[in-house]
Amino acid sequence: MKKGKKFLALLLVFVLAGSLVVGCGGQEKQSGDAAQPSEQKEETPFKVAALLPGPINDNGWNASAYEGLKLVEKELGAEIAYQESVPQSDFEESFRGYASQGYNVIIGHGFQFADAAKKVAKEFPNTTFLMTDSQEFQEPNVGSYSVLAKEAGFLGGVVAAAYTKSNKVAIVGGLSIPPVTGMIEGFKKGVKYTNPEVEALTTITGSFEDVAKAKEMAKVFIQQGADIIMHQADQAGLGVIEAAKEHKIPAIGVIKDQSGLAPDTVLVSAFRNIPEGVLYIVKQVKDGQFKPQFYPLGVKQDVVGLIWNPQLEDKVPAEAKAKIEQIVSDLKEGKIDLESLPE
Repeated sequence: MKKGKKFLALLLVFVLAGSLVVGCGGQEKQSGDAAQPSEQKEETPFKVAALLPGPINDNGWNASAYEGLKLVEKELGAEIAYQESVPQSDFEESFRGYASQGYNVIIGHGFQFADAAKKVAKEFPNTTFLMTDSQEFQEPNVGSYSVLAKEAGFLGGVVAAAYTKSNKVAIVGGLSIPPVTGMIEGFKKGVKYTNPEVEALTTITGSFEDVAKAKEMAKVFIQQGADIIMHQADQAGLGVIEAAKEHKIPAIGVIKDQSGLAPDTVLVSAFRNIPEGVLYIVKQVKDGQFKPQFYPLGVKQDVVGLIWNPQLEDKVPAEAKAKIEQIVSDLKEGKIDLESLPE
């Protein structure tokens, strides 16, 4: 009996020892399994957001910013977000909201966002804050860029002065803000540079939304003899194009190719390629090349230029077209200094 008990005791010891070995082996395997997810952890997405002062369906300023975000999403693989028609009272809260959510870049689409961006940026040093059409910047994480409105206005003025037969041309602006006043200034300089005999009629209506008012002002200029007209009025600019259409004179579109709005009226568009501008500045941040400064972007960077309506382009006399092309080339090569030109 004693031998049997000893045998059972020894057997129990071996069984217990074996289960300990198996248990240890199992624990090591679990530890290995637990480590696997961290090795396969996905890379944190690059996130870009924008605050827009108006709606994305305005066929102009805000629509172009939205297109820029989509381009950033496509080209840089970024995760994007936006808020449209943001009131000034919400600027800081909106910046702070996106920054708190870990967005790498937040764009205030307009110079009016500068003060709020600079204030909130101090709370989020690892987030880059950018403003469009501003020259404000602040160490270490606030910068600005502009797809130059003055250059686009200049090109519009060149076309108008080269085309006109009445020696009267016009431009209707929306609000009295730098992108509008800058474009009007550029328009007047382009007209005078191309033909000093041409008179440039200009006005600012005080609204980006009042289509009827912009249309009425355009009609006044047409009645005064203007035979080609441009706008810088965002949504209200549709009224200028409508007035030109009704009076059967050409219009000059802005921001993007607007010939689709009135194929028989919009002769050319003085584009500001806002989407490419957005892509350019965001890529600077993603690539680690960003500096807190002002980035001017224009004809030299191929983000400002002219897009002709193929249905109407042949209505421009060959001599006028050649003159326009030469001036565009000279501007791109730096032979024309807009700041030194008289209005």
